[in-house]
Formats: sequence, C-alpha cells, structure tokens
Amino acid sequence: MASNLNWELYRTFLAVFTEGSLSGAARALGITQPTAGRHIASLEAAFGQPLFTRSPAGFLPTEAAGALRGYAESMRSTAAALERAASGPGNAMRGVVRVSASEVVSVEVLPPVLAALRRAHPQIVVELVPSNRLQDLLQREVDIAVRMTQPQQDMLIARRIGEIQIGMHARDDYLAAHGTPDTLADLARHTLIGYDTVTPFVRAASSRLPYWKRESFALRTDSDVAQLAMIRAGCGIGICQVGVARRDTRLQRVLPHDCAASLTTWIAMHEDLRSNKRCKAVFDALASGLEAYIAQAA
Repeated sequence: MASNLNWELYRTFLAVFTEGSLSGAARALGITQPTAGRHIASLEAAFGQPLFTRSPAGFLPTEAAGALRGYAESMRSTAAALERAASGPGNAMRGVVRVSASEVVSVEVLPPVLAALRRAHPQIVVELVPSNRLQDLLQREVDIAVRMTQPQQDMLIARRIGEIQIGMHARDDYLAAHGTPDTLADLARHTLIGYDTVTPFVRAASSRLPYWKRESFALRTDSDVAQLAMIRAGCGIGICQVGVARRDTRLQRVLPHDCAASLTTWIAMHEDLRSNKRCKAVFDALASGLEAYIAQAA
C-alpha cells in the first residue's frame, strides 16, 4: 500500500461518506464528479478493498470505510488547526479562532459577545460550532470550548465561569388555557417538551422529577434550540435557561422551587495556545460575556 497518499483523497472520502454520493461530495468540495471518483478509486486501489458499495440509493460505506472514518476526521481536524495557526502569527490580533458551545449558548448568548469582540478586534475571524457534542480540544477540533462539565484533560487551560440556572417554563397563553401546575404531580396533565434520546442530563432530572422522562414527553426533540422554540410558541412546558427565558416577557417559570437546577459552565482551550494573543482575546471575551449573562440571571 502506498504510504504517501494525498490528504485530498481522504478529504474526498469523508465528503462521500457524509453526502452519500460522488455528485454531492463534488459539490461540497468544489471539485468535479470525475475527480471525486478518481480519488475514491485511488484509495480503494491503495487499500486493496472497496470502501463504498454502489447502489441506486447512492454510495453506502463498507465496514472498512467505517474503520477509516475516525482517522480521516482526525486528519481533517489537524489540517484545519494547521490552517488556523497559519492564518496569523501567534502574537498578532488577526487570524481564525474556532469556538464550540452548546446550541442554546451559541444562538442565545454568544452573538452579542461576538459582536463586541469584532468591534474590538475586527481582524479576528471566529468560527462558531453550535453543538452539544464535546469537541476535542486535544485533537484541536476547536481552539476554545464552552462546556457544561469540568474539563478533565491535563493539557487544557480551563476557567470556571459560574452556574447557569435552568428551570421549567411555559408561555402565558398556554398556562391560561391549561392552568399553572401547583405540584409535580400536576405535570401529568400537561403537554411536556423534552428529549427524544435519553441523555445523562435527562437521567439526572428524572431522579428528581418523576414525570420528567421520555414517555412523559408529548413533544420530543434532541435539539435544545427546537425545544426552546416550542416553549416560546406556547406548545407546552419545557426546561430552558432562566436567563434566556427572562428575555421573553410572555414566558413564565413553572414550579421554581420544585424544579431548580444549574449547569456549571467552563471555558477551556489547549495549553499550547496560552501565548496566542488572538485566542487569549477570544477566551477572555467569552469569559467576560458569559459571566455578565450569569450575573444578569441571578
């Protein structure tokens, strides 16, 4: 097997894996479909086995492709980190910084923080990754991450920001039509909005809230932003951040004493970025912005 395979081949491999077709991969990468086909053929020839099964439904990854995917994604993260590092010297206030945060924090909390950051440092480019998945800081998938759990890796710089309060909320007209629950038992007669996939957070909540479990949810989605949209639309009762809910005068907190929890919030980055001025500027801006958000909700 050739040991000097071009990174572009793996890039195309990931695109075909994701898009499910040569044409989709070609569009995503800005190359021609024949070029994408040649890249896949070169990889398959080098590995001596098919990576995709051709079918009317598209390109279906083989077991071998599944085994390669994680390594190719690591290569992509490394290549992206290299490009970010080359986008500006470490001592310059310009270049790219990649940031990940949860969906709600990305959509509801960070935009004004990023606007202020851009005014202060207009040559810093921020790539925001709204995701509830923990992006790997050690592998440099992102430069900075806002997390709701304490980072455990020794090679990370982490700062504890504070506690983001969460609670159950509903829109005023929903409560007017269906009544405001006085006890946890009253939730059984309400439309509850919650997760589709059981997560550690749901398990923890269910231990304290007997009705906060998957089978009790009339509306289910794993997207926190979609849950928030349903609460705002008056669909029912759901959990959201207290600070976000206070911005909407129509949202009312339900059972504040029976359903009160908090998310410990941290900001972390790789220690190799300690002396990188643009990363430090973004890190400090995120920390200040989140601290202000938490203080306003207290």
